[in-house]
Amino acid sequence: MIITRIIHAPRPSTVALLLRRTAKESKKLVEDTHFAAIGLLQTDLPSLFYYTDIGQKAGNVIAIEIVGNCPQHVNTMAFFGSNEAVNATMSAITAADKQK
Repeated sequence: MIITRIIHAPRPSTVALLLRRTAKESKKLVEDTHFAAIGLLQTDLPSLFYYTDIGQKAGNVIAIEIVGNCPQHVNTMAFFGSNEAVNATMSAITAADKQK
């Protein structure tokens, strides 16, 4: 099972919320980059790696893992990029999930 969401024109406080849950190296990738949208993917860890690869191949996005404590071992990935790139990324992930 996957859960996906797209945030178009994210507000600075929303970006700050996400970046507080990322590694320092990942923050650096996003802090100096202009992006218009954020795609969010939540799923189990093996699927997260699989769908992240599919998503990055579909759109010019920066993929950042969102770290948190989830007792169900559900993980989240954020894809930062243009509206078009994030839409392409999330569409590819959704299509791949339907094919399995």
